Amino acid sequence: MSSLSRELVFLILQFLDEEKFKDAVHRLEQESGFFFNMRYFEDMVTSGEWEEVEKYLSGFTKVDDNRYSMKIFFEIRKQKYLEALDKRDRAKAVDILVKDLKVFAAFNEELFKEITQLLTLENFRDNEQLSKYGDTKSARGLMLAELKKLIEANPLFRDKLQFPPLKNSRLRTLINQSLNWQHQLCKNPRPNPDIKTLFVDHSCGTPNGARAPSPVTNPLMGGVPKAGVFPPLSAHGPFQPTPVALPTSLAGWMANSSPVPHPSASAGPIGMTAANNSAILKRPRTPPTNNPVMDYQTADSEHVLKRPRHFGISDEVNNLPVNILPVAYTPQSHGQSYHGTDDLPKTVVMTLNQGSAVKSMDFHPVQQILLLVGTSMGDVMLWELGSRERIALRNFKVWDLGVCSIALQASLTNDYTASVNRVMWSPDGTLVGVAYTKHIVHLYSYHGGDGLRNHLEIEAHVGSVNDLAFSYPNKQLCVVTCGEDRVIKVWDAVTGTKQYTFEGHEAPVYSVCPHHKENIQFIFSTATDGKIKAWLYDNMGSRVDYDAPGHSSTTMAYSADGTRLFSCGTNKEGESFLVEWNESEGAVRRTYHGLPRRAHTGVVQFDTTKNRWLAAGDENLIKFWDMDRERLLVTTEVEGSLPASPCIRFNKEGIFLAVSTNDNGVKILANPDGIRLLKTVENRTFDASRVASAAIVKAPAVGTFGSAVVTIGTSIGDRAPPVAAMVAMNSDSRSVDIKPRIADDSVDKSRIWKLTEINEPSQCCSLRLPDSLPPVRVSRLIYTNSGLAILALASNAVHKLWKWQRNDRNLTGKATASVVPQLWQPPSGILMTNDVSETNPDDAVPCFALSKNDSYVMSASGGKISLFNMMTFKTMTTFMPPPPAATFLAFHPQDNNIIAIGMEDSSIQIYNVRVDEVKTKLKGHQKRITGLAFSHTLNVLVSSGADSQLCLWSTDGWEKQASKFLQIPSGRAAAPLVDTRVQFHLDQIHLLVVHETQIAIYDVPKLDCLKQWVPREASGPITHATYSCDSQSIYVSFEDGSVGVLTASTLRLRCRINPTAYLPPKPSMRVHPLVVAAHPSEPNQFALGLADGGVHIIEPLESEGKWGTSPPTENGAGPSTTSGTVGSDQPQR
Repeated sequence: MSSLSRELVFLILQFLDEEKFKDAVHRLEQESGFFFNMRYFEDMVTSGEWEEVEKYLSGFTKVDDNRYSMKIFFEIRKQKYLEALDKRDRAKAVDILVKDLKVFAAFNEELFKEITQLLTLENFRDNEQLSKYGDTKSARGLMLAELKKLIEANPLFRDKLQFPPLKNSRLRTLINQSLNWQHQLCKNPRPNPDIKTLFVDHSCGTPNGARAPSPVTNPLMGGVPKAGVFPPLSAHGPFQPTPVALPTSLAGWMANSSPVPHPSASAGPIGMTAANNSAILKRPRTPPTNNPVMDYQTADSEHVLKRPRHFGISDEVNNLPVNILPVAYTPQSHGQSYHGTDDLPKTVVMTLNQGSAVKSMDFHPVQQILLLVGTSMGDVMLWELGSRERIALRNFKVWDLGVCSIALQASLTNDYTASVNRVMWSPDGTLVGVAYTKHIVHLYSYHGGDGLRNHLEIEAHVGSVNDLAFSYPNKQLCVVTCGEDRVIKVWDAVTGTKQYTFEGHEAPVYSVCPHHKENIQFIFSTATDGKIKAWLYDNMGSRVDYDAPGHSSTTMAYSADGTRLFSCGTNKEGESFLVEWNESEGAVRRTYHGLPRRAHTGVVQFDTTKNRWLAAGDENLIKFWDMDRERLLVTTEVEGSLPASPCIRFNKEGIFLAVSTNDNGVKILANPDGIRLLKTVENRTFDASRVASAAIVKAPAVGTFGSAVVTIGTSIGDRAPPVAAMVAMNSDSRSVDIKPRIADDSVDKSRIWKLTEINEPSQCCSLRLPDSLPPVRVSRLIYTNSGLAILALASNAVHKLWKWQRNDRNLTGKATASVVPQLWQPPSGILMTNDVSETNPDDAVPCFALSKNDSYVMSASGGKISLFNMMTFKTMTTFMPPPPAATFLAFHPQDNNIIAIGMEDSSIQIYNVRVDEVKTKLKGHQKRITGLAFSHTLNVLVSSGADSQLCLWSTDGWEKQASKFLQIPSGRAAAPLVDTRVQFHLDQIHLLVVHETQIAIYDVPKLDCLKQWVPREASGPITHATYSCDSQSIYVSFEDGSVGVLTASTLRLRCRINPTAYLPPKPSMRVHPLVVAAHPSEPNQFALGLADGGVHIIEPLESEGKWGTSPPTENGAGPSTTSGTVGSDQPQR
């Protein structure tokens, strides 16, 4: 076999391993004989699978190949023979002797006779040579050690014990490169080719629209992937199945734990008995491929629908920029696979001066170039790496001293300072937790822009709060804290209510590490006396009581995929220990070398990344290890600027490493991918401070109207634009990349604030999208999640799709008013047209919902609900014929097989797509449903109807929890049938309510109206409104054709765009916007759907960069919570 063919086998082995085809992997290893998987061999020997052991060995050697091979087979068969004798199974022992051991008689007849004589003994240990034979487990262990030496010495195994160092998913990458190259060779390359098969070369059909970019001007295989070219081919559709259960690995710790609960807790059951909900923080790293229903991304998707099976759609991911097959990152398990060090962030790219010693750092989980820093002076800073600017600063200050304990007040009287012990982002990046050395925990909210807003102040512990972390017990976001008072506490992150208190440590609790396995939620805690405990969320005492190595003060952390547990700590004698734990046994699996004993200069800090690397700060160095190797891999001095035990933190992708310096600074280290990303961000023509970490974080699943379930820590090879939750008012489940808006809204307080009026076309950038189809009023409008296209649904049930192309004028290919897009249609020329049955189009209420990867749209216009393929425009299926007709569609944020369907008859049907049945019907409105919004944080659904009523439903049991009618402003009369829209803020607590008479902000779950804004009567009724993608602004359209821009936190009008700025001087008919949609990643861009069928994109001038300014607000001031506050759009004086 040629060397290339041999390498192909290794690529296939890697692919099979990543796809979890374990049996196929080992079968190919055996049949090819190219790689001997020592780890697999060890597992088989340890478990006594003797037939499989010999079968596997037979692929590499035979009994009589050489003396090493003969010795290997003899030791295995002898052990099998002795185990049969030990079990008193004489018949089996005789069978092994005759069939397996007799072959060795030809080489050593005396030895064979001696083995045979063991049959005559009552206990073979009476034989002098076997007198020290222990139990089966220990005997197998001793034999295994001997076998490994024999295998390593056997020349037949030379070069077969080491798996070659490969980039992750190398075979997928090669296929992607091939398909990209084939696409470039097409005579008529299409921007969005429909890849039907890998069996023949790809070729685009007849041309349709602009030619695809050439590899010279827009390389498809660039260092930082750009927007998607090909869709993934795997089974990904709009609905995801239930995630596969994760293996429980805490059970071993439980089995060896104390036989009774800790004395401080009441008596109760010992095992892992709590049936806590799970799978909130973690999703499968590779998309599920076991859906038995259909694969919408393949050419067979149409005939699949003809099969007699239930309708359902599998999980989906965003369109990948290069990867035709989704390139998953999974830890390489082929032996002791060696990873090269090129991917390690070792190059210093910038220094950020903090002013005081750095104590803790954390990168944003989604916007990966945002770094949070806490210092010894109590300062909390937010840095944006692309611009190297500090975009937020909060100093230590107790928000409400009057409610603090006497002990805290006394402490602050003596010394009003505190150091930060820990800063941490919540999993979705909307909250910041800060633990201080004096009693206090602060939670700030962050939703883009340049502000950290006060959210909660909790006096959590007596003395220092040593650590905090976020967790999701019972699907509820909580904060776990620990302190000097030897206690662990769990707090509701929304309300600040204390949920649990765990007592049992006999020394100050040093750190906490929440995690989950299968349906079990638990917390590891460590104390300064070196004790490790584990707790369930049940107030029944610790389930584990172990000693950390060297009785050290220890921190614990899991690998990115949550399967491997590590800890690092330093004891009072200056000894440091970095280890990996065997969770199934509660014992140390591996101890990493390279942390020598030294004078005690602090606890060594460490971090993990990419399921590959460990890093620790020690001896004024950063030290790196491969997770699969004990020896130190490499070190870096970071220009000689580090303290003895520096603070370190990887970003989620491992392309940046933040390191504290001895001059009160932070140095950012980057690998080649990180360097390319920073150059890409810095070279953007628009404001670099508004760029999130494009092409670094895989898009999380974002539920209806702003739910954000974040997938953290995917591979570099699996990049897609980062996302945060946001949804337009007429859309469904969305995935968008929120770019932090850094522009300062504040103005000089000495100036008189003035409303910004846009009256002329020269005062803004606007574009009417080209349209060759008959002009019919636009009923629904939405940007695609990628921001590359706009989809409209007209009142005649026809969908229109405009796409932007990448070119020299539009390097990103995203929607913009400066470049004219193409009204796109597939080569077949068909239109996406909804079923209208016998419905009068004028009476129908159109609605649609877009899939997360922009590949499918679910839509209705008074008839059946239709599912369309956005690439081919073909109807995939229809369901739920009227009556009643659907009037609003929304996906459940945590199960995309569940759809909430608002109906014309005022009911809400909770429909399970997979089994094609209605789970339940919700009744509480008197008129048709006009809006639905889920909150994944509160586990509720809010509905709105044409009856001007809001209803709150629990998503756990679908019970009605509250209802409230809108407060119609005095002197304003609402029409008998008027749409009421609802949309959650990014914080998933505040609710935007849109009615023709008002814009209001409600607090959920109480449904209290916090603020209300009433437009001037001259503008006419409100026709529609939506949050901007960062929830900082609200775009409001009016019947007089104007558009208002409100500051979301205050509901104050800061800019009015009059129709003369974007409409022709003398329109042939009375034209006004019916619907407004916000760009998914540009906070200042929006689109209007007009009554004459037109669609307009509107942006501020590049020189302005934003829509007006707001009056200055106090630092950290959040949304007003004054009940019933009413604002207006009259000019401020």
